[in-house]
Amino acid sequence: MSKIIALTGLCGAGKTTAALIIQEQGYQYLRFGQIVMDVLQQENIPITPENEKKARHSLRQKHGMGAFAIANLTKLSVMCQRGKVVIDGLYSFAEYKVLKERFQDSFYTLAIVSPPKIRYKRLEERCTKAEDTHTLFRPLTRKEAMQRDYDEIENADKGGPIAMADWTILNTKSLKHFEKEVREFLCQI
Repeated sequence: MSKIIALTGLCGAGKTTAALIIQEQGYQYLRFGQIVMDVLQQENIPITPENEKKARHSLRQKHGMGAFAIANLTKLSVMCQRGKVVIDGLYSFAEYKVLKERFQDSFYTLAIVSPPKIRYKRLEERCTKAEDTHTLFRPLTRKEAMQRDYDEIENADKGGPIAMADWTILNTKSLKHFEKEVREFLCQI
């Protein structure tokens, strides 16, 4: 079975940047949260923090707290047959348990953490790029980011995967230092 690395952490911590670094090492990329964007686009609903929150809650009400892992399980299994996979955005502890049970020793988690002050500044400074068609790097105001943090901690049980991570990177320094830390993690697994 191919290796699967699931990235977890709060908004603006550096998960997508880590995923892109890992992808450069031959891993295929799977974004769990893309399901939310797909639902909004299919229903012609504007992509806003509030609409994303409603879509996330709706998916979890219909399919349980492991909804994103369950919805991506078939796709993930197919990708594993082709090689290594990095998952951008493991959200809930239920998702963690679904993936750990299914993939066992092939499944690794990497928590990316940064203090709120740093994450909120990063999110406010993001600019929306026209080529970012999957809305990977959306800017959020401080208030939007704080509301998302509270929602993910209180309603998505995001603390579980962060606490159970195989490796944790504190992302408070330069991008170069962060890249070094991610590559060090890859050497350890």
